[in-house]
Formats: sequence, C-alpha cells, structure tokens
Amino acid sequence: MMQTMMNVLVAATMAAGGPGAGVGKELAGIVAGQGATAALARVTDERGTWTGSAGVRDVERGGRPSPGGYFRIGSVTKTFVATVVLQLVDEGKLKLDDPIGDHLPGLVPGGDRITVRGLLDHTSHLYDYMSEPGYSTNRWRGEARFRSYRPGELLKVAFAKKLPDDGKWHYSNTNYVVLGLLVEKLTGRTYGEEVARRILRPLGLRHTLVPGDRAGLPSPHAKGYEPMPGLVDATRMNPSLDWAAGEMISTAADLERFMSALLGGRLTSAASLKAMRTTVETGAGFRYGLGLQAYALPCGTVWGHSGELIGYLTFAFRSDSGKSLTLSLNPSTRNPSTAEIMGMAVKVFCGTAG
Repeated sequence: MMQTMMNVLVAATMAAGGPGAGVGKELAGIVAGQGATAALARVTDERGTWTGSAGVRDVERGGRPSPGGYFRIGSVTKTFVATVVLQLVDEGKLKLDDPIGDHLPGLVPGGDRITVRGLLDHTSHLYDYMSEPGYSTNRWRGEARFRSYRPGELLKVAFAKKLPDDGKWHYSNTNYVVLGLLVEKLTGRTYGEEVARRILRPLGLRHTLVPGDRAGLPSPHAKGYEPMPGLVDATRMNPSLDWAAGEMISTAADLERFMSALLGGRLTSAASLKAMRTTVETGAGFRYGLGLQAYALPCGTVWGHSGELIGYLTFAFRSDSGKSLTLSLNPSTRNPSTAEIMGMAVKVFCGTAG
C-alpha cells in the first residue's frame, strides 16, 4: 500500500499560476525523492507571483494539495511575537536592553542579567524545555499530543536545568515563552490577542490564526505525517506546547504579506527594524537577529524565518529587492535536505539553479 501511494505522490499533478519564476520542478523532485508527501510554494518577483503544489493532500485518499492551503508555521511564530515586542519598544513601554527581571520580577532565574534583546536573539543561554523527552512538538507524542499546556508549566521544565557554560549560541524556545508573557504583562491582553490586534487585522491576514488548544487546521490543508517507520497521521494535535514559540497557523500568501510589511518597514520604526536585522553568529547556517534569520546566498542576504512542527516544515524568505519565497513541506520518510531548500532559494533570489 505504501509503495502504491508513493507512486501516486510522484505522479501527482502540479498546480501553478502567474508569471513569476516558479520552483515547480524542485517541488516535484522533493516529493519524488520521498522528502515530502505534499509541498506548497509561493514565489513573488518583478515578473509577478507564482504558486504551486506537488504531492497529495492525503496519502490514503489522494487529492491535490491546494497552494493556498493552511499549514502549521512552527517557529515563524517567533517573528510575529518579536514584531509585537519591537512595537512595544517603539511605544516606550520597554527598552531592548532592559533586564527581563525589571518587567517580570522573579520569573526568570538570573533575570537581572538577561535582557529583552537576549531573549529575542537567543543569547540568553536559557535551557530549551523542548530538549526534554516528551516536550518537543517535532516528535511523535502519542495521545499526549492532545494535552493542554500552560506557559508556567513549560518554564518550570526549562528552569529545572542549565546549559553548560560553553560560550556557544543556543536556540531556545524558552525565550519566546518568556516574551509571550512579557507581552501579556505590558498590554494586559494575551499575546495572541496582541498579534491579532497589531498585525493580523491591520494587514488583513484573514488566514492566519493563533489556535490555542484547538487541535485541527482549517480547510483546505495537507495532512502532516511522521515515519514510525510507516507514515502516521500527525495532523491533529494541541499546539499549546509551543505557545508563543511556535503554535500559529497560516498560509503562504499571508506569510508573504507579513514578511513584506515587516521588512518593508510598515510594522515598526526604522530603528526597531534595524535592531531586528542586527544579527549574531550562530554556527547553524544562518545568522540570527531579533526574531529574524539571515541566510547568505551567492547573490546576497535573504531574511525571514523557518519553522518546524511535526508533519510541517515552513520557510518564509524575502530579499531587500522585494523577491520572496514561501514554502510549506509535509515531510515523508525523510526531511527535505538543506541543499534542496537552499537550491530553491538560490534559483528564486539569484536566478540560477543550485
């Protein structure tokens, strides 16, 4: 049955439209190589917009995945949260170099030395609660995937351990759980309400949501799977384990509009956008700013963020020239490789295959 379905995946039709430089061949290649059951892309350049998809919506029932479908964006959520924090900076409610202990006294161990900036760019050196068994939404958790979590529970797990004093950069979801609580303390509203009030509604992002305890995705969407070793349906889950670090759901068109507005200077002051684009070295293949990743391509730097949540991989990239590439991939028996992803980025942004 699995081999039959993989044959269907390889043969599935592509949907495309618009005059932009598409990546349809590359999407089909990832599906054919069992890197994805479904793959969606949206490309915008000086020639217009191209949208496409490959694979199937459901490995058992088939169906073409919609290029406009919903997907879990994982850590791209962090860019939304960081934007809200920088707006609060613009409003004078805090400063980037304020110790977090000034605003959330007693919450974070060593909070008198950890700054808001250090939380935003992951230089806080706080232990990542998702490193603990059973606390990562990138892994299969059985029935526990429907459990509801509260931010305090996640921080209790994080603060029970410390990272080694190795002087290295450490990506930590804990940082953005703290930032979500910071937004709530300064505004008196939930972080999700602030994201909606400050970003989603002003930009008309009608297909982007903060799901909370809701386990499903709106339709249409492609199902997400986890190899166990056969593919297990991992689409439905309670994403509160990610909270402000990665729970949001969106579409390619909405993510493109958000990144365009943010990097185009429409959501923060020029000073705050400059701060967001001030990066630190990570040793992880990109530099990290304040809720933004910077990827060096042969033709220059592209900005954005990647995200992963079981069954879904997201990449939202934009160059200063206005070109953009937004990808949603549902991994199959393997994850798409860095070479496959960055090869598409090089094609879109540099105009060459690679």
